[in-house]
Amino acid sequence: MLRYTLRRLVYMVITLWMIVTFTFVLMKNLPGDPFGEETLKLTAEQKQLLYAQYGLDKPIWEQYLKYLNNVIHGDLGVSYAFPTRKVTEIIAQGFPASLELGLWALLIAIIVGLTLGIIASLNHNKGWDIGAMFTAVVGISVPSFVLAPLLSYFVGVKLGWLPAGMWTGPSSRILPAISLSFGTIAIMARLMRTSMLDVLSLDYIKTAKAKGLSQRAIVVRHTLRNAILPVVTVLGPVFVNLITGTLIVEQIFVVPGLGKHFVQSIYSNDYTMITGLTIFYAFLLVVVLFLTDILYGLVDPRIRLTKGGSK
Repeated sequence: MLRYTLRRLVYMVITLWMIVTFTFVLMKNLPGDPFGEETLKLTAEQKQLLYAQYGLDKPIWEQYLKYLNNVIHGDLGVSYAFPTRKVTEIIAQGFPASLELGLWALLIAIIVGLTLGIIASLNHNKGWDIGAMFTAVVGISVPSFVLAPLLSYFVGVKLGWLPAGMWTGPSSRILPAISLSFGTIAIMARLMRTSMLDVLSLDYIKTAKAKGLSQRAIVVRHTLRNAILPVVTVLGPVFVNLITGTLIVEQIFVVPGLGKHFVQSIYSNDYTMITGLTIFYAFLLVVVLFLTDILYGLVDPRIRLTKGGSK
């Protein structure tokens, strides 16, 4: 187990180094000026002083080594758009809201999606199956930027059941979380249904039925644990995708997350903000994938770690 963990940690470091490097190179090749149109009003001497202040007058390789050293020490630099604020401070301020919204959306997606998938598989080719899969198709077809304003207007404004916007209390989380989770519910439902049908067709399930076990006992004791493995495998990427996909939903429901900073940084060529957010989300994804692998092994005790990884 220790060898496996160390191996994965090495892979994580290499992956993050490659992401930092490629992101840095791509940012340096973006057109435009990192300080926006303000530099057009400056003299050549003032521009030189400004570039020297941020180290942009140095050779590219020197800028890269300095930036890499700063990243290793947890310093993502100072935002060009907000010279008085560090990127880490902006992330620390905005990420909790994005994280909370992502967790709410993931919880809703797991509960509703797995329930629909189980119901559909146990009623294969029947009304419940058709209804659940129709819901899944609608979930995939309707994007969050369409569902979010509809929920905000009809449920929040017209009916007044829930807050139409703002980030004020637990009830204000429900509508944006539903908007964000709708597509993930569809993915979870379809994946769980397919996995359940595969497991239900195996010989040991048929043997359990022949022994007279009830359907409830077969599902709970023998089917769910094996059928849920593919779902566990995708939980990591799905979770990170929910967090990083909150941009439009955050704007519609006025959620104080990181989405607005990411868009603004692209428009303004804020190199440090773009690279900082990219590295932060990459680190989050790598860590979540690592934890998903560990969870995968815990769900199924038959999985054993070997020298090459897991099997």
